[in-house]
Amino acid sequence: MNSRDNNNRANAPKTGRLHGWVNLDKPEGISSAQAVARVRRLLGAGKAGHGGTLDPLASGVLPIALGEATKTVSYAMDSHKAYAFSLAWGAETSTDDREGTVTRRSDQIPAEAEIRAILGQFTGMIEQTPPVYSAVKIAGQRAYQLARQSDTPQDLPQLAARTVEVKALQLLRTDKQEAEFKVRCGKGVYVRALARDLGRVLGSAAHIISLRRLQVGKFQIEDAISLDLLEKMGQSAAASHSVMPVLAVLDDIPALAVTQEEAQRLRFGQGLSATDALADEAGPAIAVLAGQPVALIQPKQGRWVPMRVFNIDN
Repeated sequence: MNSRDNNNRANAPKTGRLHGWVNLDKPEGISSAQAVARVRRLLGAGKAGHGGTLDPLASGVLPIALGEATKTVSYAMDSHKAYAFSLAWGAETSTDDREGTVTRRSDQIPAEAEIRAILGQFTGMIEQTPPVYSAVKIAGQRAYQLARQSDTPQDLPQLAARTVEVKALQLLRTDKQEAEFKVRCGKGVYVRALARDLGRVLGSAAHIISLRRLQVGKFQIEDAISLDLLEKMGQSAAASHSVMPVLAVLDDIPALAVTQEEAQRLRFGQGLSATDALADEAGPAIAVLAGQPVALIQPKQGRWVPMRVFNIDN
């Protein structure tokens, strides 16, 4: 091992002591779980999770929580998202993307004016049926697990439509084979289902051929880091500098500065007197000491009560 490697390891955080978020640019060809496992190994994190699944076919922003940041994953998953996607006209598939088998064909190819005319039907609060191959649970099992067990199309699981929000849908280009779109949406939107439904409403058939996530809340594709670059840096100080603080996904939540004594009480599960203006807030707040999160707290009967406590050295 050369002196540079020695210096990198000497300056690297201790294994299992890294807490925060990595804004990963996930490549195509691996699952979100595989990406999380690789980042966890590369950075020597004790535990890790992600803020919103990306299919192996998809690339782009995958927020990965390390250490105590895993306690804030729900805040990332609830954030709005943005995607760029391309679809192919003329066929639906079993998975609603290019990896599935063709289930229906159509010779109808919509014109640009026809596409633009129906975009309004897919913005705002809309009803969407998730893809059969999705992580939606049916009687305790994932839909994709049930779909893989099905012998015929008639045996495929039946999923109920649900209300989701599409904030904006923009057509970027189209021709006789493909079309490109950009979409901003809320939690629970399946872009594969959006492409499928666009084809159906236009009297055609369509499936996703490429999908790239551009944003998850505060995480932007412009700031994302690739797996290749992380692997080159290894467990070095440079790699740890790529880790955003735990508070990165909590900056929309009111913060309450606490003393060392108050922080200790929260860590022991004890409440604090809610005498400050934040106590009038209906939602949670974050207790902070010396720039580090201590606990997620909520007002209850005139006191701040800890919801989740963070085990981070202050």
